[in-house]
Parts: sequence; structure tokens; C-alpha cells
Amino acid sequence: MDFSSPSSGSSSSSQFNPETFKSQLQNQLAQAYAEEFLETLRTKCFDKCITKPGSSLSGGESSCVSRCMDRYVEATGIISKALFSATQH
Repeated sequence: MDFSSPSSGSSSSSQFNPETFKSQLQNQLAQAYAEEFLETLRTKCFDKCITKPGSSLSGGESSCVSRCMDRYVEATGIISKALFSATQH
């Protein structure tokens, strides 16, 4: 993300637009959140479920990863709802 100066080619037509900036920032934050979420999910479930890494997952490992992901997604949803409802009051 470059906040330094507008591009030199079109300085007269590139005026700061707060709504565009807000939208771009929200998109970047959402993308960063999604990436962080997936990385955390991957590492936590991998560490918990994969005891002997190999070329494929055993049935137990596959079930564990699936359950772990489901629980993590559910817990994150509950936390998000609680946070968003708290900020609206």
C-alpha cells in the first residue's frame, strides 16, 4: 500500500476521494483478515490433527481437520457477532 504521493502522470485528475479511500481500505482489511484467518486455521488444525505428516492424510486425521475447521469457523462467527453487536449498542 503506497500512501506517498499520487502518480505523476495524472496529478490534476487524481484528487483524494475519502469514500474511495475508505472502500479500498475496507477491502484491504477484509483481505488481510481472511488471509490471517485461513493461516491461523491451517496452523492450528494442522498442529492439532496431523501427528505423523506423510504423503496423505489418514481417515482419523482427515476427520480431525474437518471437525477442527468447523469448530474454529463456528467460534469465530460467534465472536464476530458478539463484537459487532457490542459496537452497535
